[in-house]
Amino acid sequence: MIKVGIVGGTGYTGVELMRLLARHDGVKLSAITSRKEAGMPVAEMYPSLRGRVDLAFCSPADGALEQCDIVFFATPNGIAMQDASPLLAAGIKVIDLAADFRIADVAEWEKWYGMSHASPQLITEAVYGLPEVNREAIRSARLVANPGCYPTAVQLGYLPLLEAGLADHSSLIADCKSGVSGAGRKAEVHTLMCEAGDNFKAYGVTGHRHLPEISQGLSRAAGKPVSLTFVPHLTPMIRGIHATLYAKVDRGIDIQALFERRYRDEPFVDVMPAGSTPETRSVRGANTCRIAVHRPQGGDVVVILSVIDNLVKGAAGQAVQNMNLMFGLPEAQGLDVVPLLP
Repeated sequence: MIKVGIVGGTGYTGVELMRLLARHDGVKLSAITSRKEAGMPVAEMYPSLRGRVDLAFCSPADGALEQCDIVFFATPNGIAMQDASPLLAAGIKVIDLAADFRIADVAEWEKWYGMSHASPQLITEAVYGLPEVNREAIRSARLVANPGCYPTAVQLGYLPLLEAGLADHSSLIADCKSGVSGAGRKAEVHTLMCEAGDNFKAYGVTGHRHLPEISQGLSRAAGKPVSLTFVPHLTPMIRGIHATLYAKVDRGIDIQALFERRYRDEPFVDVMPAGSTPETRSVRGANTCRIAVHRPQGGDVVVILSVIDNLVKGAAGQAVQNMNLMFGLPEAQGLDVVPLLP
């Protein structure tokens, strides 16, 4: 059994990790840390885990994380970069669900995240945990940077076109919407029900911190720099990301066939039949990305629709997928969850 520790178990990605790992027959939850809630039974905060997780939250100092085989950091940005090194030195594998190791350019990371990086030496070692791109590197990694939610939906949507060199890389547009759980469990006015409910708005229009991560991944896929306009929106729902992506292509390309070939063997990417419009609720609770492609009026602009659950394929589910690869387990183990509907 793989002994698992979770640092920062009280947030939405933390509880999502526990939900998935509690039903994973290859792991044992050994420690779940929280400085503020140390001593509280996990099931007291999250009754959904009663009978599934019998641990109490503990402080990081008392968590015996050094006895784990792998530690997930479900913490705010800036925590894993301070605490990962001793764990790695002890032979423990680490998956960071925050952004500390996602961006290769340290100066770029510091610009967008507004702090000095505490472990820049680890950035070159960290493997970007998008299995559909880096599966083999993840298998041998000891430090994985789990992708962000928007970056997952956008990259999976654009990858087939960019890898094949078929899209105009100078004019990509990503128009994306997210549920309010993407803002985390902290109390903030803009995510109160009276503020977010019955409302729809854009944010981060002049620059969102996921932009450099997305641009980095798309540039790697294209083999050259890309120009991306990325505009996120907040929608009055709890879970889900819907990315509407635009790209100019040659009129003669069979886009449907291209996407079907690229993702034919991917267990968690579903290319839907031509003409489909995937819904966020069709992936709720599951580690699935559903994609549909359109060519309006048969023109030279392709519209790609990409939907994920931001807490699963956009966070905890993808982290479990990466863990499975790192330990040589079946990639889908513990992730065979049927989406919740309605």
